Amino acid sequence: MGMDRILEPEIMDGEAEAAAYARADFSDSNQAYVVDVVASFPDHLTNVVDLGCGPGDIAIRLARAAANARITGVDGSAAMLAIAHAALRSAGFQSRVSFLEGRIPDVALPAASFDLVLCKDMLHHLPDPQALWSEVRRLGRPGAAVCVMDLCRPATAAAAHAIVERVSGDEHPLLKTDFYNSLCAAFTVQEVRAQLAAARLSLVVSQLTERHMGIKGRLPG
Repeated sequence: MGMDRILEPEIMDGEAEAAAYARADFSDSNQAYVVDVVASFPDHLTNVVDLGCGPGDIAIRLARAAANARITGVDGSAAMLAIAHAALRSAGFQSRVSFLEGRIPDVALPAASFDLVLCKDMLHHLPDPQALWSEVRRLGRPGAAVCVMDLCRPATAAAAHAIVERVSGDEHPLLKTDFYNSLCAAFTVQEVRAQLAAARLSLVVSQLTERHMGIKGRLPG
């Protein structure tokens, strides 16, 4: 049967949590994601939204990689966005990157206004995954590209613990606990395929690593 999904504690609102998360080194994973986005959807890099942007690393990396991209990052945590704004000032992309505090599915952005909808490592935070898929459908213009990456739930608690120790054995205990909770809150590839079928989105779900899945494709034209 495998392990049932266990929802995480509430969003990372605390400044200590946000700071610990921002200090953690996701640079390899984030850079690989941005490289894949640029290679997969070179014609969709004009108006981009990054849902659950956290400390803003992906938005800033994408601005660096795609000279014409305008990117709006959205996150529900003011503490995270404070870090994102500081990083943005350092990077100097204020003319092309902006950050907005908001929670899906009630983000204050106009419908059908983006060529590309991104979301990395947020799906597992959501009690109801359809909140993401409905917002993806709403925000993307017809034919918009979608690139979502998220954790996938291991089959057992022991497997989740083993992944945490292998990947982040040296990290702060707060982060290790958070990573374990995130793995337990994640979906399986089969569950996400069922979510997309229910949302009538024909995106392709693939297992990328033992702990990550990719969800990619285009909205109906």
